[in-house]
Amino acid sequence: MKFFQKERLLNKENPRVSRRYLGATFFGIIIVVFFIFIGRFSYIAIHGQINNNNLSQKTAALYRKDTVIKAKRGTIYDASGNAIAEDTTTYSVYAVLDKKYVNAKHKKLYVTDKQKVAKLLSAYLPMSQAKILKTLQTKNAFQVEFGTAGKNLSLAIKQKIEAAHLSGVYFTATPARLYPNGIFASHQIGLAQAASNSTDTTLKGVMGIEQGYNTILSGKNGSKQVDQDSYGYQLPDSKTKYKAAKNGSDIYLTLDSRLQSYLETLMTKEQKKFNPKSMTAVLMNPKTGQILAASQRPTFNPQTGAGFGSANAWRDILTEDSYEPGSVMKVFSLASIINAGKYPPNAYYQSGKITVGGVTVHDWNTTGWGSIPYSQAFPRSSNVGFVHLEQILGHKKWLAYLKKFKFLKATHSGLPGEASGSVQFGSAADQSITAFGQGINVTVMQMMQGFSAIANGGKEMKPQIISKVVNSQTGKTTTYQPQQVAKPVTKKTTKKVISAMRDVVNKKYGTGTAYKIKGQDIAVKTGTAQISGSNGYLTGSNNYIFSVVGMAPASNPKYVLYITMKQPQNIQSTDATNLSDIFKPMMTRALAYSNVTTTSSTESTATMKKLSGESVTKAKQVLDKQKLKPIQIGTGNTVVQQSPVSGTQLLSNQRVLLLTNGAMTMPDVSGWSKSDLLRLEQLTGKTFKITGTGYAKTQSLPANSLMNSAKTITVTLE
Repeated sequence: MKFFQKERLLNKENPRVSRRYLGATFFGIIIVVFFIFIGRFSYIAIHGQINNNNLSQKTAALYRKDTVIKAKRGTIYDASGNAIAEDTTTYSVYAVLDKKYVNAKHKKLYVTDKQKVAKLLSAYLPMSQAKILKTLQTKNAFQVEFGTAGKNLSLAIKQKIEAAHLSGVYFTATPARLYPNGIFASHQIGLAQAASNSTDTTLKGVMGIEQGYNTILSGKNGSKQVDQDSYGYQLPDSKTKYKAAKNGSDIYLTLDSRLQSYLETLMTKEQKKFNPKSMTAVLMNPKTGQILAASQRPTFNPQTGAGFGSANAWRDILTEDSYEPGSVMKVFSLASIINAGKYPPNAYYQSGKITVGGVTVHDWNTTGWGSIPYSQAFPRSSNVGFVHLEQILGHKKWLAYLKKFKFLKATHSGLPGEASGSVQFGSAADQSITAFGQGINVTVMQMMQGFSAIANGGKEMKPQIISKVVNSQTGKTTTYQPQQVAKPVTKKTTKKVISAMRDVVNKKYGTGTAYKIKGQDIAVKTGTAQISGSNGYLTGSNNYIFSVVGMAPASNPKYVLYITMKQPQNIQSTDATNLSDIFKPMMTRALAYSNVTTTSSTESTATMKKLSGESVTKAKQVLDKQKLKPIQIGTGNTVVQQSPVSGTQLLSNQRVLLLTNGAMTMPDVSGWSKSDLLRLEQLTGKTFKITGTGYAKTQSLPANSLMNSAKTITVTLE
């Protein structure tokens, strides 16, 4: 009995013993962990690091604010110092719709009056009140934007909208590039944009000079580093680390804005008339190689983005595309055989057709002109005659001259992405057809470089579009001097070639009589080149590249103008006279600028001033003093583009178009000439259908209406 009592007593004491043992164990573990923590903290305190991270640096970074100081991108100027591309800031508007968006005092920060917001925004955005209201009525959206209509707003427009104190309407700022002239050598100037898929808002050139000289234009960002507390105040005894931004350098071009703007107007008119797949035009000073005007179609407006939708919008046709030039190549084949001393101008040949290496070559007049002297082969543009001449010169000699004229090599004119060209020279047929511009691929810039040799007494000049670069930090100017790259032929040879080019214009049988300019000494060569396809040359009346090159004055050329038109869809004839509507007025205008003004003394003139960036009020005051007619296009108060551009000589009472920030509005065009309407079309990027002759009588879009509301604006002349 005692045994069992003792056993029960021991069983009662065991839980207390177990708890003592368990408590002691836990206490020991706590002691060990405590010493581990003490050791760890001591190590961190002594070494100031954890997991190889410096705690002092981490703490300092917590209170440090780093700010990037943006460098200003360099400005691109024309030859007269007028800005073509410059930095600016644009704004995008958005509206918050979520009714939960309130501040600490429960003030409503969302749109409370959608009708009021829609009405006010429609006055400043190219978007109707109804469409804005529909956007504001979007369901289950925290905020809404207004597409392209709500982007690229000027500071003046932003301030006008802000002045209305609309609840829920806000703005974001974006660095942007201002192109005040709109369509203006767009592919050659290029485009600079902020990255669209990142938070980096630094402008970067994506085409043209903006891309090719991006490093020079960009400069280098600076920085500012400040140590501050949680409230944003600078910490005592802390130092501000400051590194100044280095602004980009400015680039000056050889382009003459007066000639460039006029060329763009002529190109737009011709594009509407013929609807070609592409067109190019370049005006050069052959003495220096400087490009005075350059344009292409299709093109785009870098300011508005109009035209980016076309298939070839991003291609600089002048440098990136190579093509078979056709009969304008005869300028070089004639120069080569004359320079080689093998030209027989008075010998006769049978025109019409010739077979070379199993291939029959025809003249454009397939029946030919009978037996004619070689002196008529050039003005008549006889392919057969030039096959004979190439054979007289010799294949090897002809290829050597092609290389002397610097074909098959990029010109390095200053524009990016230049192609080198190529030539098919394997068979006798291939070799012969290159003499009249088939079987050889060239670029527009290579042709301009070669033409300079003919117009400049044998001295071939490198095409030049950049005249100088000015460092914004030091003021140091790097000037690009005219560069002679070759002397393929003698001055005596060039005189004979220009004489033959005169015959193209002046002889009854010449192919360029349509290019004659009254009172001017003009030398011309026309071309009609077949276009190579996958199964040989294309057929059909419009599957050609029409071209013309002209030099004036022919006795001592100051200008070379070269124009091409590829596959016009609306065409009545298959000759190269289709380009005379560009050539004649453009060359006439250039010659007029180079001479003392011929304006009658009874007519007063004024020099157009730079008005872009000025307030509308000031611009109108300036024009009134010059006795010019200001035409405001838009609801804004700042001029963003003007036409004509600065430096242009104007007659009194001539219209000056002022495109302002804000929504574009239609002016009253009653009494306007067709040329004024074409300038309006170019400036706004809108499509105009002009019918009739004379002066504007009616317009489909009423005056002061938003131009965005109509896809096509019809104006009837009477």
